[in-house]
Amino acid sequence: MLPVITLARQFGSHGHEVGIKLAEKLGIKYFDKELIAMAAKQSGLSEEVFNQADEKAGNSLLYSMVMGNYPFGTHFTGMNDMPINDKLFILQTDLIKKAAEEGPCVIIGRCGSYILRDHPNVFKVFVHAPADMRAEWAVGTGQTTEKKAHDFIAKKDKQRANYYNFYSNKRWDDLNNYNLTIDTGVFSVDEAVDLIIEAVKKLDK
Repeated sequence: MLPVITLARQFGSHGHEVGIKLAEKLGIKYFDKELIAMAAKQSGLSEEVFNQADEKAGNSLLYSMVMGNYPFGTHFTGMNDMPINDKLFILQTDLIKKAAEEGPCVIIGRCGSYILRDHPNVFKVFVHAPADMRAEWAVGTGQTTEKKAHDFIAKKDKQRANYYNFYSNKRWDDLNNYNLTIDTGVFSVDEAVDLIIEAVKKLDK
């Protein structure tokens, strides 16, 4: 039986693309940004509010709301005095666990490996790549300039690390948290997908 596959990824490592292609090739569902829409629908809050809080720890968004600098501040009333980041994490945790209970799927990011740590059938993957390659991708997609590229990807990785560390009390880049790590600077996206599938097949042997 196929496992639930969690996929953590460095920014710019094409981990998102790996996750989508993996799910398509295995014929199973994948969850990434979809979790935000689902959490928004379940909570009645704006999806845009959750997008701002996605994979971020801390109270920076809450501070903006309280100070009246955030356009959706009026929707925060009645949310049990909970920071929006924490509200999103709790909702996504519930959705990830329900998705895993329904059968094999791919969970991209969002502390999936930690949330499903007690799940009986989960395979945890970490996708990484050299900083130069990731910086080049960030520049090529218009997200930053060549001069600022390395600082930009470092900041993105730190954001993901802080999120994981904050909610799990574990290190995002600790390889002991994963069953397989893949360098997409060495392997293409399609090759990475095939490697994961081959590894998953060996679980049944």
